[in-house]
Amino acid sequence: MFRKNTSHLQPSLFGTATQLPAAKLKKLRKSREHAFYQLVFRKIAEEDFAVLFSETFSRPNAPVNALVSSIILLNHNDWTTEQLFDRVDFDLLTRTALGLDSFEKTPFCPATYFNFQNRLLSHFTRTGENLLERVFDKLTGHQLKKLRIKTDIQRSDSFMAMSNIRSYGRTQLLIEMLIRLQRVLSDEDQQRFEEILSPYTQQTSEQYIYKLERGRIPHEQKQLGRIYHKLYVALKDSYGDDGIFKIFERVHHEHFTIIKDQVEVKPGHELSGGILQSPDDIDATYRKKNGKNFRGQSVNVTETAALENDINLITDIAVCPNNTDDSEILNKRLEQIKEKTPDLNELHTDGAYGSEQNDNDMEQLGITHVQTAVRGRKAEVTMAIEAVSSDEYNVHCPRQSVSSQKTRKRYKACFDLAVCKQCSLAGRCCAKPRNGKPVYYFDRADFLQNKRNRNIKLLPPERRKLRPNVEATVKEFTKPFNHQGKLKIRGTFKTMLYAHSMGIAINFGRIWRYWAKNPDAVTLLRRIYLFLLGLCGCRVQSGCREPIIWPRNSYFVCPGHYFKQAA
Repeated sequence: MFRKNTSHLQPSLFGTATQLPAAKLKKLRKSREHAFYQLVFRKIAEEDFAVLFSETFSRPNAPVNALVSSIILLNHNDWTTEQLFDRVDFDLLTRTALGLDSFEKTPFCPATYFNFQNRLLSHFTRTGENLLERVFDKLTGHQLKKLRIKTDIQRSDSFMAMSNIRSYGRTQLLIEMLIRLQRVLSDEDQQRFEEILSPYTQQTSEQYIYKLERGRIPHEQKQLGRIYHKLYVALKDSYGDDGIFKIFERVHHEHFTIIKDQVEVKPGHELSGGILQSPDDIDATYRKKNGKNFRGQSVNVTETAALENDINLITDIAVCPNNTDDSEILNKRLEQIKEKTPDLNELHTDGAYGSEQNDNDMEQLGITHVQTAVRGRKAEVTMAIEAVSSDEYNVHCPRQSVSSQKTRKRYKACFDLAVCKQCSLAGRCCAKPRNGKPVYYFDRADFLQNKRNRNIKLLPPERRKLRPNVEATVKEFTKPFNHQGKLKIRGTFKTMLYAHSMGIAINFGRIWRYWAKNPDAVTLLRRIYLFLLGLCGCRVQSGCREPIIWPRNSYFVCPGHYFKQAA
């Protein structure tokens, strides 16, 4: 049964505020953790998580805001789960961040913490909704509004989030799956296939590969293909619903094919980056980028970038297979980004985000796409296309400018042959001779691409270098990665939890650092709030909680008095 956590609104008579000296209490309330309690913990909409719990009258849930906040703190501080539980039990600052003002109780046990994540995963599998992403969106929307951050200019970039898995070679992966399949077979089936499985199951896959000569690998793969097909045919009816067998079946279809009743090994060039990389992470994909091999997911981050902003916040986070092109990731997120920040009209990216579909969608959404680089080969002679009307364009080359003419399927620009003959770039020009005239053909997609390529040149100099700063944001996300550039986790959903919890923490950190450097911006809001308290006859005493920075719809407890600010 879902129950909202309001216990943190009523301080204990023997809590932190009554036991700490005034100087230490003041220091605690200026801490990062107390600010986290005010700006994140209290703003989590617990009712969004009601779908995870029973609707019938039963034992109530553990505090949702404490569970969600713990996920955020664990990922941001790069803690292990054991370190998290120790800090929740014994660390005053961590307990302050979770709204606990005494050491009398713990909001959840380890089993509850893991069960909560399993419930989040089950909900995501069933509905496709990541509830932590909803927390991120609501918190960010509230912060953008309260801080009056302009969202008309934003920037985007992606990074590889490698899964915490072993890098298997093809032959080793095939052997590893046989070993794991043998473990789930019944005793009867293990004896039935002992003869063909025992050479592989009596040692680890790594030990088997170590003893295997390189020249025997093709023969070994053919032998594995025959074993895979025999096991698949014999076991599919009995083990079809087993999770390990489903992975085995996937590997069988990905690496082998049947040709004229013979099992053949698929050539390496036919294998895509989407094949299984490890049985420990069925979501991980493979991609080679900048000479490096990556197995895992890709995370795309979008943040505000207006020059007028004192701070910039992350507005959108997307997690996709890492073999997905950046332009495709952006295309799937454009409408959501525009919905969350309707005034967006300028988006800065690198050259990997350009595509015809993105050009069309951005034109419809009223977004100017600014790229710091252009993907592909650069034309030796630049043709600038400008729209005069919906069916007419002006085309400019380095020597002349002409108006376009509409053809049946596209447009053409006919240049003056006399001028072209005197041009030193004539041999490299993209305008080709047609009926005695140099003619350049183009369509609407060419115009949009041409416009995108020229957008950065139309900006004032101070706005041409906005995109590189998003790489500092990427560095904040990747800081907890190990020396191999890997996460501590596996799977797409856990990567989503990591990415969105880090996004919440990074935004909070920026706000907290800004207010630490600009205390006057906070003092004014606190004075207004204290004035409102005075109007209702309430006196702020030593046992009261310090007024929060954003007191909208928040409860404050004074001795014998409740106060709720009007909305």
